[in-house]
Amino acid sequence: MKQTDHATPGLLLALTPVVLTLLILGTQIFYFGVFEPHIPLAIGLAITSIVGIKLGLKWKFIEKGIFHVIHVALPSVSVLITVGMIIGVWIASGTVPSIIYFGLKILSPEIFLAAGMVICAVVSVSLGTSWGSVGTVGLALMGIGEGFDIPMYWTAGAVVSGAFFGDKISPLSDTTNLAPAVTGTDVFSHIKNMMATTIPAMLIALIIYLLVGFFVIDTQSVSFEQIEGITSTLDENFYISGWVLLPALVVMGLAIKQYPPIPSLFAGVVVGGATAMLVQGQSLQSIFDYANNGYSISTGIGEIDSLLNRGGIQSMMWTISLILIALGFGGALEKTGCLKSIINAIKSKVSSFAGTQTAAIGTAFATNLVAGDPYLSVALPGRMYSPVYRGMGYSTLNLSRGIEEGGTLMSPLIPWNAGGAFVISALGLGIAEGNIENLLYIPLAFACWTAPLIGIFYAYTGLFSPKATDEEREGWESSGESIAEFNDDGTPKVEDEAEKAEQADLEDEPAKNQT
Repeated sequence: MKQTDHATPGLLLALTPVVLTLLILGTQIFYFGVFEPHIPLAIGLAITSIVGIKLGLKWKFIEKGIFHVIHVALPSVSVLITVGMIIGVWIASGTVPSIIYFGLKILSPEIFLAAGMVICAVVSVSLGTSWGSVGTVGLALMGIGEGFDIPMYWTAGAVVSGAFFGDKISPLSDTTNLAPAVTGTDVFSHIKNMMATTIPAMLIALIIYLLVGFFVIDTQSVSFEQIEGITSTLDENFYISGWVLLPALVVMGLAIKQYPPIPSLFAGVVVGGATAMLVQGQSLQSIFDYANNGYSISTGIGEIDSLLNRGGIQSMMWTISLILIALGFGGALEKTGCLKSIINAIKSKVSSFAGTQTAAIGTAFATNLVAGDPYLSVALPGRMYSPVYRGMGYSTLNLSRGIEEGGTLMSPLIPWNAGGAFVISALGLGIAEGNIENLLYIPLAFACWTAPLIGIFYAYTGLFSPKATDEEREGWESSGESIAEFNDDGTPKVEDEAEKAEQADLEDEPAKNQT
């Protein structure tokens, strides 16, 4: 069999590496009680590669797919590194302690969860990055929740709901731009169409958090002596002032002016370092140490020490290593054709618009689940399902909304996914140390998982499910997307031709080397 004519995996073979990996992962987490998904995912990568070689693929071809997906996600890894620096430096500058101080003074325990969600949403829309919002204001909200004696998983659920929903509708967000790009729509039409699920989901979450604050969490037991102890300790160890909020204001200002996220966040590191030296009396050497290794303090109050002793680039290495392995696993699944076979099997079982919309949302979620990459979960279903929507005469705005709901919003709810791993690390949930109960933040992030359910409801009722306009149809015809760029199974022809060329080059490579 020629290298260019390698076999396509059948559904059973395509599912084999996915099922085996999930079984190993489940054994590691639930049987051994250790939340370290790295090795199970690495084994999954190896199993997928063996499947690819069995199908006739060259290792170098599989390897190229693995590193391609990792390369695409490197900007997000850069954000992680920068956010790690921000956390350490902003604690040293007094920015995070001041936010905690003012929050404990101004907010009440009853409205805290609802207010925290709204604050994270506003910051996330402004920054265009859910990760930046979680690592900055989200961290400060965890401290305020600690002061109010609210369980960590409730606070984390509210933070995740707000931060990732803000990311979903921000025109500065990478996934908000990726979804319309892969489905052939424009970003502002995409954002407008998402409001049909965004607003109801946020309102549902807001009402739930308010009800929980007033009727579920025992706010009467909140010790105001404890709160006073926390605020007075912060005041003793840091200069608390509105001036030290300057680093956060600079980052938000740059984001509003539509500067790229990474330079904007790094500017926050620089301004935070300057503030720490000028206001808090820190040395330049200390700033470098905090940016790399995280902030360190011993106040004698466990709640404060556990919250403020964090940050730095090194604190992100556990998360980054997990993300890189998960991305490699996802790249191997895509390059060997396993994901395509699974998606095509799903597509062959649906014939209605409602079924297709449900399948697209489910595919985005499943890709998040097995591949660990929010970008792949948006890009792959977006490419694969676009021809189906065009054939049915429905606007691909339905698809772009669906893959955002199943991709962007579900990412933080999967612990070994890039989004979930970051949330666990940045918010200090301690899952790796055995605090598995903090995984309860997943069902408590109401805004994230109610949006896909609302989208599926719309698909079956016909509400907010636009048909293709004449302008859209003309655009498809003029670009030739529905004819030239896609095969009958929905896969891009350009990609197939590129793969064949890669395979042919690899087949000829030994001969070239011998020559």
